[in-house]
Amino acid sequence: MAHLSLSWANVAIVLSLCLGSISYGYDFSIISTTVGQPTWYAYMGLTTDPTQASLYSYSNSIIGTIFGLFSAGAIFGGLFVGWFSDAHGRKKSLLSAAVINIVGGALQAGSVHVGMFIVARFITGFAAAMLVALVPVYIAEVAPPAIRGLLVGQHGAFFLVGYTVAAWVAVGSFYSANASFNWRFPLSLQALWPLLLCFFVYWLPESPRWLVSKGRPDEAWKILAKLHYDPKDPEQLFAREEFFQITSQCAADKASYGDVSLLHLFTKPHLRKRTLVATLVMWASPANGAIVIYSNIVVLVAGLGFDSADSLLLSAGWITLACVGNFANAFYLDKLGRVRSMVIGYVGCIVFVIIEAAIVAEYGGTTNKAALSAGVAMLFGFITFYGGFVDTTIYVYCSEIFPTHVRAKGMGWSIAVFFLGNLPFLESSTTGYATIGWKYYLLFIILPALNVGLLIYFCPETKGLSLEEINGIFEDKVAVRLTNLTEEERRDLDSRILDGVVGKDPQAQAPERNNVEKSAEVTLDE
Repeated sequence: MAHLSLSWANVAIVLSLCLGSISYGYDFSIISTTVGQPTWYAYMGLTTDPTQASLYSYSNSIIGTIFGLFSAGAIFGGLFVGWFSDAHGRKKSLLSAAVINIVGGALQAGSVHVGMFIVARFITGFAAAMLVALVPVYIAEVAPPAIRGLLVGQHGAFFLVGYTVAAWVAVGSFYSANASFNWRFPLSLQALWPLLLCFFVYWLPESPRWLVSKGRPDEAWKILAKLHYDPKDPEQLFAREEFFQITSQCAADKASYGDVSLLHLFTKPHLRKRTLVATLVMWASPANGAIVIYSNIVVLVAGLGFDSADSLLLSAGWITLACVGNFANAFYLDKLGRVRSMVIGYVGCIVFVIIEAAIVAEYGGTTNKAALSAGVAMLFGFITFYGGFVDTTIYVYCSEIFPTHVRAKGMGWSIAVFFLGNLPFLESSTTGYATIGWKYYLLFIILPALNVGLLIYFCPETKGLSLEEINGIFEDKVAVRLTNLTEEERRDLDSRILDGVVGKDPQAQAPERNNVEKSAEVTLDE
């Protein structure tokens, strides 16, 4: 690109969209603290007392179902949003997800029995997946290439803000004398963040890449010109270059692929390669055990000998560290690179899980405070590496490897894989810890070790490249290259852009661009 361009418009859009990230993080995290509230167990007729064998077994089954149904809803939400976002645009999809999220949160807070609560978790999971897929896609489509990792990484950082807020709200609610307030108030706040998102969505622009893909380049240019306006660049070459690249690549993609359905992610060779890479990246996260620990952190800490109040405090501190780690991950991701970051993170996690398993095996159920405290410390070490190197990276990577005309579908599939991968672990985690104890941790040592090798072998690096140029590393055509041009090549390109390739008024070229796209469609039909 001509130069790095980061405007206040970019920042404002990212921060507004991150309300969706907070919504997802809060939705997902609040259940881990809800199951740490004794008053919730009492109201729902459940127990944490293993001496009540029959009821205890039933309770573990219900909690596993609650965790699992959120993930099941998210699988459907991820697949749905891929189609809906491409058909109706990013803005309408965000608004729809926010409304569904409000309904799900309200139903949870007002639940009168456990069946209603389970259904509400499914609805909330559906909406949460829509948001967790949409936000990184939208940010990726408006972010300058050189800092795309930083900006898209705010999605991962802010959904950890949602985790953190949920944890500390639960801590505060725990000390209320009102038994109903203990768990209903934290759940009710699930509606707050999507309500705020509904307000901000109104002024957000539509994704310029989506507009170009729908044959509306004049509207796309107006948005790009505002997003990348720079008073030091009177010709606005940065915006013009990007517009030229986007419109050229869109025409090339339509000529190559035409209309693409979800099925084409698996039947077209170059899309299939991307889909398999995204599947690997998203599977590696639940196979690492992070979400199981996220969801069960209160129970895990309690199992190491801490009472309910201390468990909630320690889990809130753990989530807060994860939040700090995710912001750090976003900050250096563009320098460190996507694949290297994931490999470092997973290797660090494996080390800490090995030590954690050894401590639980030797000292679990004892009163050795020093050893049990060390067990908690290992959980903190785990999240330092996962939050600091992985949690943000996976969303950045999967949001950028798919071409524009199929990006929402590809990201939707990725999110569905993420929650599908979580489903067996979340369903089995409560029972697994209760029945085989420390041996359950072996899953999160063996599987990540295998995945590290696969990530190194199969995943290409994407840092620094524009979304259109990433096509090249998957052996697709790149219509216009802007990264790593020589000064002479840059001057020649800018001269052609200003002399008529795009024109001094890119809006005037919209009919020409439409004709290019129509020609591509005619060729495909023939």
